[in-house]
Amino acid sequence: MWVSIRNFLMQSKVVLWAYVLVTIVASLHLYIISKHVAIAPPYTDYNNYVIFKLSFFHLLDGKNLYIHHLTEQWDLYKYSPTFALAMGVLAKIPDYIAMPAWNLLNALALYAAVRKLPFTTRNQTLMLWFILLELLTSLQNTQSNGLMAALMIGTYNSLQSGKAWKAALWVALAAFIKIYAVIVVCLFIFYPDKLKFIGWGIVWAVLLAVLPLVVISPQMLVWQYNNWVVMMGQDEAMSYGMSVLGWLHTWFGLNGGKGVVTAVGIVLFFVPFARIKMYKNEVFRLLMLAFMLIWVIIFNHKAESPTYILVLTGVGIWYFARPRTAIHQALMAFVFVVSCMTPTDLFPHDFRHNFLEVYFIKAVPAIVLWVVIFVEVMTLKSGETERRAIG
Repeated sequence: MWVSIRNFLMQSKVVLWAYVLVTIVASLHLYIISKHVAIAPPYTDYNNYVIFKLSFFHLLDGKNLYIHHLTEQWDLYKYSPTFALAMGVLAKIPDYIAMPAWNLLNALALYAAVRKLPFTTRNQTLMLWFILLELLTSLQNTQSNGLMAALMIGTYNSLQSGKAWKAALWVALAAFIKIYAVIVVCLFIFYPDKLKFIGWGIVWAVLLAVLPLVVISPQMLVWQYNNWVVMMGQDEAMSYGMSVLGWLHTWFGLNGGKGVVTAVGIVLFFVPFARIKMYKNEVFRLLMLAFMLIWVIIFNHKAESPTYILVLTGVGIWYFARPRTAIHQALMAFVFVVSCMTPTDLFPHDFRHNFLEVYFIKAVPAIVLWVVIFVEVMTLKSGETERRAIG
């Protein structure tokens, strides 16, 4: 019986339908409880989507996108004016349709990106099951993190297939959603056609930057970008996040040193790029992609639980990029239990609230795995056969 169940779950159509059904059910549940649970008007349990939707109308009305609009939403909008324009596609559609559609975009984009990774179909399927629970956390918060992970992986996939123009587009789109994702641009160093990639990157960046001019004036657009910069600067100093900074703060009482920790993180990020002879090694490239997906969260002062789909995706890539050992399997289980399971109802509410959340326990496996990947990237032998490792 267990063999039959396993074979059933390993079918590509099954995992695809699981992504679709989980997304739709989670989205409709959010919509329903927002209608029936007492929440201070006009707020909903899918407030992030509301922020995205309303940003389109704020853009059209000439309002500052980057201040609190507390009569409409309870948090700040932090994305680009271009993203606000793009949300116009969904903004006028009823929430019970548009919000699930937004979540489906995130879920299916990530599904498609994983399916193009250079792993066997079986390993792709296993990875998709592994990250689904963490993706659900992001979907329940109607965030854009699934899409961010998809665009970052898509950059790698396009560079692998020699499509510099498409890779540059994915980088540009990611950066105009969440600016930190621009870090994936560093992957182009490992591939030929560098000038073509840079040229296309400039083209896409300029086009996306000026796209809101179809609905607002140049002066208004410059004003909105200036507002964005001001908001990001103010936001920088407000928290430690579920990150290395948050871990140092909650575990060791570090109340300062944010600049030092960030600087150390940046230096360590660029150290593996010194291994120039490894640039053509596919395993090295995959490990660097995993390295980036995790780094961009654990060194992010605004990292929170729903962003950890990027971490889990990075962990999945790391796990399937080369032959697995017992240590790899133990680390994989460590990440799944501590990062994925601890926020769920399997753990008592008081224990979660008073210990796991207070001490950012979810961040610990991410930090450990990032260190492990750093060591593996620095010690990977150039003679390791890529196809053996990935197959």
